[in-house]
Amino acid sequence: MPALQIIRRSSFKRTPWKNGGGFTHEVFRVPPTSEPFLWRVSVAQIESSGPFSDFTGYDRKMVLLQGRGIALKFGSGEHRVLRSIADFVEFDGAMPTHCELIDGPCLDLNLMVAKSLRSTLRLECLTEKLPVAANRGETTLIFGIQGPLSLDSDAGETARLAPWDLAILEDCRALLSKIPLGETSAPSAVIIATIRN
Repeated sequence: MPALQIIRRSSFKRTPWKNGGGFTHEVFRVPPTSEPFLWRVSVAQIESSGPFSDFTGYDRKMVLLQGRGIALKFGSGEHRVLRSIADFVEFDGAMPTHCELIDGPCLDLNLMVAKSLRSTLRLECLTEKLPVAANRGETTLIFGIQGPLSLDSDAGETARLAPWDLAILEDCRALLSKIPLGETSAPSAVIIATIRN
């Protein structure tokens, strides 16, 4: 893979769910065409309440992107509510999970990573320039939720990211900054995830 890849929102592949409850907008997967995948980034368009699909063998990270929120009930008896944009939860893909929409359809980001790999996810509220890196054996993902971003890599590449574009870094360093819109100085919410072999 190149040191820096940009996946534009306009290229996401939309597939309806078998149960009719929504759509998956696939962003990126490794390997790109085979099953099972090692890791996958997608945006789920949840149209109705119901159970999640079984993803045994994967760790799952889920971030609310749009909508009034969802309530999750896990087979373990635990409950979690994602109500605000950028709220997120991590859980075992094998865990039976029921989703209840709070007030209408929602969109969320899903990162699914095989248990043979390690992964972390964090949310940054970007106000100043932020160094990001993918060290050897790592892949770093950058997904802006709000506002345009600029990404300058140590390879001399500069990329502009619109909201919901995905940047993928391999064995490189970069500087991430928000692009001001007019006179506003509101922070930009950014998801940063790292996958390690």
